Amino acid sequence: MRLSACFGASIHIIEPAGFHIDDKRINRVAMDYIKYLEIQKHISWDNFYSWARQQSKRIILATTKSEVSYLNFSFRASDILLFGRESSGVPVNIHNICDNRIKIVMQNEIRSFNVANSCAIILSEAVRQINN
Repeated sequence: MRLSACFGASIHIIEPAGFHIDDKRINRVAMDYIKYLEIQKHISWDNFYSWARQQSKRIILATTKSEVSYLNFSFRASDILLFGRESSGVPVNIHNICDNRIKIVMQNEIRSFNVANSCAIILSEAVRQINN
């Protein structure tokens, strides 16, 4: 949440999330950053996907199962960066319908960063491109 507040990025929570999050918990976790956050909850993947299509958003999936480096991708201000669960990523059906898939290339075939670090790395590059 701090990352989103600092970069001015919206957060979309797609239920069922791997954690329980209500307004009270959001306020506690976000601390004094809450006034800088735009948080939208979606009751399901289908609800989120319909919303994204209605808004003409590209869904960009961060995944280890891509050949495209985030450094070689052209981000747009209207893009949605999608990150899955650390333990399992996203289901195959969601993986297959995302508009683009990108990855962070790592040395020595190391598996992956944690989700928070991946968000920071990719979001910072997207913001850099969009603001140039």
